[in-house]
Amino acid sequence: MKLFIDTADIAEIERIAGWGVLAGVTTNPSLLAAVEGSEDDIYKRICELVDGPISAEVTADTAKAMVKEGRRLAGIHPNIVVKLPTCAPGLTATAELAQDGIPVNMTLCFTASQALLAASAGARYVSPFVGRYDDIGNDGIEALREVVDALFATEYDVQVITASVRSPVHVQEAAKMGADIATIPPKVFDQMLAHPLTDKGLEKFNADAAARAAKTKGTRKK
Repeated sequence: MKLFIDTADIAEIERIAGWGVLAGVTTNPSLLAAVEGSEDDIYKRICELVDGPISAEVTADTAKAMVKEGRRLAGIHPNIVVKLPTCAPGLTATAELAQDGIPVNMTLCFTASQALLAASAGARYVSPFVGRYDDIGNDGIEALREVVDALFATEYDVQVITASVRSPVHVQEAAKMGADIATIPPKVFDQMLAHPLTDKGLEKFNADAAARAAKTKGTRKK
């Protein structure tokens, strides 16, 4: 499973990209609103940092306007993927953009039936939301499993992006069920990496190395 980062924060993208683990980036209007700079400049910088699909979401609410905005976003960089909402205008716009060869990521997807519609319209990616589904008392991981199973049984050329990730467990479960991608907030990347036994082991190794170095230095003086 490929790992994307879900943020528009350039510093965080650069930090996690430095780990060598990123295959792509997803953004949305809320994430963009949290950072300074022009939208186009942010996307250009992200494309410099990560050589992979970079999802840029439209804010238009009609199919015609979505297509126009999507074409503009796609013109920023070859790696831009146009992000559209799962709704009737979004499906119409997806079909038109797909005919132009512009990749689309359909977002705000919660059910297998929505995912099937997105794939049928020509979406390259579909993003089931796990955490937000949990928030309303449903099982987001089980809903993701239904999406993965439904699309696996088809011949659509579409990849499942596990979105609205809230914990390392979401990432692990998505990987085990065969989701293609997980897009992960920076704080969850940090949670995935951290473990108290790792810290304890590193502390012990460093202490032992320091003790050996001190002993060796003392021996040489003699």
